[in-house]
Amino acid sequence: MLVLSRAVGEVIFIGDDIAVHILELNGTQVKFGIEAPAGVHVHRAEVYQKILERLAAKLEAAPNP
Repeated sequence: MLVLSRAVGEVIFIGDDIAVHILELNGTQVKFGIEAPAGVHVHRAEVYQKILERLAAKLEAAPNP
């Protein structure tokens, strides 16, 4: 894991087409914005976990030929 320190207004780039903008610091919380191409899905961890669970349930329910 890469750990970085950034200040409000600074940007982190991931590859050539994803930018993470540090927008606001409030106590222990950080507000940031993510710029990514339309085809790149960005989710909070808890949302992504639910997506994976639903996908697994669909795969289990699908008939095996």
